[in-house]
Amino acid sequence: MKLNNLTLSHYRNYDHLQLEFPKSLTIFLGENAQGKTNLLESIYVLAMTRSHRTNNEKEFIHWGEDVARIVGNIEKRNQTLQLEMAISTKGKKTKLNHIEQKRLSDYIGELNVVLFAPEDLYLIKGAPQVRRRFIDMELGQIDPVYLYHLTTYQKVLKQRNKYLKQMNEQKNPDETYLDVLSEQLTDAGSHVLFLRYQFIQKLENWSQEIHKGITDGREQLKVEYQVSLPITAEQSREAIRDCFIAELKKNQKRDIFKQSTAIGPHRDDLLFFIDGQNVQTYGSQGQQRTTALSIKLAEIELINDEIGEYPILLLDDVMSELDDERQIHLLKTIEGKVQTFVTTTTLKHLSDRLMSQPDIFMVENGRVERKSE
Repeated sequence: MKLNNLTLSHYRNYDHLQLEFPKSLTIFLGENAQGKTNLLESIYVLAMTRSHRTNNEKEFIHWGEDVARIVGNIEKRNQTLQLEMAISTKGKKTKLNHIEQKRLSDYIGELNVVLFAPEDLYLIKGAPQVRRRFIDMELGQIDPVYLYHLTTYQKVLKQRNKYLKQMNEQKNPDETYLDVLSEQLTDAGSHVLFLRYQFIQKLENWSQEIHKGITDGREQLKVEYQVSLPITAEQSREAIRDCFIAELKKNQKRDIFKQSTAIGPHRDDLLFFIDGQNVQTYGSQGQQRTTALSIKLAEIELINDEIGEYPILLLDDVMSELDDERQIHLLKTIEGKVQTFVTTTTLKHLSDRLMSQPDIFMVENGRVERKSE
């Protein structure tokens, strides 16, 4: 998979910009706050329809304009596709080969990306919602079925919590509608849980081997899905659903009192262990960073295994956060097989470790110029 070019119109601090990417490694070089991360973000938004930095999509639109637009041409499975993302104050629209896509699940997954930014180093020790979002974003772009059920689950969950609040305020609440919502929630939620189990097992298999390589076999990594239901990875989707509905019924009075749904995939977490010890609680900073790197590199291999092509890798100022050993392992893993975009303020972490000549773009105050070789 390869991104051949990128066109931005009224996006962030770029009024109009066109870039070509003939090489497998592209470096955006410049000082902070000049627009380097905006370029990587635009590629991520083109792929995922949302940002890794903000939930306020109005921030994408250049000051004084009504619409921001991102267009990219990609090579995928020996064919060329054009992706387009338009963001306005009224919402966002996506197009594939000039045809508007009504559902996000029909669009997301056409361009696969893996983003590694400094905040991803906190994937291990951050809040549970950070890890849930990681699962949803990565699994959602390789499995449209998961994305459909996740979207349905989130919609019904919002409706159920709203109705729980209404029931709490009534003297004799009607439980019939709550039962309907609970049925819908468990139907979508059981799909989410079943597919998450499968994904995390694959992620663990890849990350274990990668982690062994980074640590020269000194450490054994284990990834565990922590669920809020008494279920296991071996259970069928139907068994998970039956358990989910039974637990909702058991917790119904508490849910009404608390005005929220206490159990379900929105409450789950991802745990990491090195040699049996929880990395989040007992791991050193070095172990936490190595684990985060192992997980990110595992994403790349997992996506390739699932779709038959490597995704595009976006490295947002992350090289300076890694020590020499981890930098070398990262570069050895990706070079020659993964199209990579890097933002950095200096080339000293890269120049003497690259076998191939990269494309270097100088970024200054929203202006981008290719550096001559």
